[in-house]
Order: sequence, then C-alpha cells, then structure tokens
Amino acid sequence: MRAALLSALVSALILIECGVPSPEARDASSDDRTEERARMVREQIASRGVRDPRVLAAMEAVPRHALVPEALSDRAYADGPLPIGEGQTISQPYIVAAMSEAADVGPEERVLEVGTGSGYQAAVLSHLAREVYTIELEPSLAARAAADLARLGCTNVHTRTGDGYAGWPEAAPFDAILVTAAPDHVPDALVEQLAMGGRLVIPVGPRGGGQQLVVLEKTAEGVTRETLLPVMFVPLRRDPEE
Repeated sequence: MRAALLSALVSALILIECGVPSPEARDASSDDRTEERARMVREQIASRGVRDPRVLAAMEAVPRHALVPEALSDRAYADGPLPIGEGQTISQPYIVAAMSEAADVGPEERVLEVGTGSGYQAAVLSHLAREVYTIELEPSLAARAAADLARLGCTNVHTRTGDGYAGWPEAAPFDAILVTAAPDHVPDALVEQLAMGGRLVIPVGPRGGGQQLVVLEKTAEGVTRETLLPVMFVPLRRDPEE
C-alpha cells in the first residue's frame, strides 16, 4: 500500500508564473514589504557581487515573507537561513540569488529544482525560466509549498513529492538543475537529465563542514566542473525504501 501511495504521489502534478497574483492573493498580501526586499537586494545580494539584472529583479519581486512560517515573518528578509519545519530550512537570500545566477537560466528554458522546501527558490526561478519542475521528499512541505505558490499566483511551476536523487526523468532533459540540499556526491541521474549545454548547480560535501557549491556543465567533450564557494546546507535526504 505504501508503494502504491508513493507512486500516486510521485505521479501527481500540481501545475501552478509567479508574479501575477489573483485578486484574493493581492488582498491577502497587502503588506508586500517592497522596501524591505529592495534593501535586501541592495545590501545582501548586489553588494556581494550578484550582477544579473533578471536575478536581482526576481529577488526583489518574490515576497519571501509569504513563504516562511508566520512566526518567523518578521525575520523573512534577514541575512540568513530560517527553519521551515521537518528539519529543513529556507536558504539565505544571497545563496538563492547566487545559485540562480550560476544556473544562467534563459526565459525559454526548463529548470529542475531538487528540494522544494518552502517554495522560495522555485518562485524565484519562475521569474527566470519558461517552466520549473520542483521535487520535495517530505510530503507536508511539498503540499504547503504547492499551496503557497498557488496563492502567490504561480502558473509555470510543477511540483511533486519524491526522491530528488532520481530527478524527474520523464520531464528531462533540463537546461538547468539546482539542488538546494547537499549530497555527499553528485547524483548520476541528475547529470544524465541535463540537456547538452545544461548547468547543474549543487552543494556537495558532508554535513557540518567542507561543503562546496559547484557548477557542472554538460558539453560535447564531457562534463566540466567549477567550484564557486564554501557553503553549509542541510543534507539531501533519500527515501529509505528506495
């Protein structure tokens, strides 16, 4: 029964383009905290070297406070990660922007995100890509993120519950893949699901130290690898029954 339930969850898609909220969503988000977002982009992101204007605009557009637990809303634009439940976090705004810039996503491209979490990275990517596919292992987080993305007026994000190590093979190939938790190695399935010229942005390394954010690019000559910066992510978990 568990296998059947997991299969149904994995097969279920929720089609949800961020940035065009419904009237109900606009009413619910009347306190949009625009000035806080502008300051976040200016002081935390642009000042650290993120230059892509599309990424900066996306970071300024997405209401981060609508994607964190209500009790932490007053800290939504702080310079750091925040807990979102189930042992997971929403990444520091700078890291979200840096990973988005490293992915170099074009407006007609398709992107896979592994580790939906709060849905924040998916919302940012929805401003950059034609389509976003995002996977979350924890059902409660997947359901909450899908509901929040829908509430914000997203229409180009597909969500599913499943094991991110396996990627989303039936939707591949992807022009970019971003992984928002750290495995101890680069999953082969994710490299295989890159389109030619595609970029995989992923933190790799053990929990507690030594992780590096790397970018892999699939080329005709093979896969290139560039190390960007040291990072600290929660581990990328696997389904224990896989």
